[in-house]
Amino acid sequence: MNDTNQNDWEVIRFDGNLTSVEETEVAEEFPLTVMINGEEFATMVCSPSNLEILVIGFLAAEGVIRSFDEISSLSIDKDQGFAYIELTRSFSPKQQDYSKRFIGSCCGKSRQFYFQSDVKTAKTIRNNLSISANQCYKLMKELQERSEHFKRTGGVHNAALCTVEGLLFMCSDIGRHNALDKVYGSILQERIPLKNKLIVFSGRISSEVLLKISKIGVGIIISKSAPTNLALELATDLGITIVGFVRGNRMTVFTNAHRISEANNKNN
Repeated sequence: MNDTNQNDWEVIRFDGNLTSVEETEVAEEFPLTVMINGEEFATMVCSPSNLEILVIGFLAAEGVIRSFDEISSLSIDKDQGFAYIELTRSFSPKQQDYSKRFIGSCCGKSRQFYFQSDVKTAKTIRNNLSISANQCYKLMKELQERSEHFKRTGGVHNAALCTVEGLLFMCSDIGRHNALDKVYGSILQERIPLKNKLIVFSGRISSEVLLKISKIGVGIIISKSAPTNLALELATDLGITIVGFVRGNRMTVFTNAHRISEANNKNN
């Protein structure tokens, strides 16, 4: 390992019968413990970048905060791996069980899988934003072209807030959930309006990912990867359009196809 850069690693590359010793950059993995009002809330494993917006987005996704204004102070001790948050109100992690399943019956069978915090924060999306297939392809191409960290390491996920015309900003992390939390945190911190916005994403769309999209408040997620069955059930309930397997000039629309202009035209 190179002493000058902890992210450079000496490797042996094989190319047919040829081998070579080289140095390659690897993605950094960083544990961050979140303290709220002096009490330990959670420890996450993440990339050590944009930690402030990661924490803001994480707290919002967990239902601890609804807006950035609920945070009176936030400091990061990167050397020790701690994030210290003081809220404008009293809060103790012991007051609520953030991992307890909530079984509900009012809005579709898939919602029995919600956590308690999801019941409070998941949103049904009702906007009528429309996007064409070509715009989906272009957004995914732009995400991949701008993914410099992935090009160097192959070890991170990317998520971007977009309009149909292009990417507004992009966040990277070793965790796909973390990448979305960074996007969410930036939205809250900068008070970005979400009208006519969507998410472009590099990872698999699980139920947890889909719920984060719902909490952020956008109606379309575009990914180069696949969704899970529970994500599709939740997306159907919550009014979210899932576009998966966006690769080159191909894609698959799984839910709420009315937001894809070509699919909508076929129904008219």
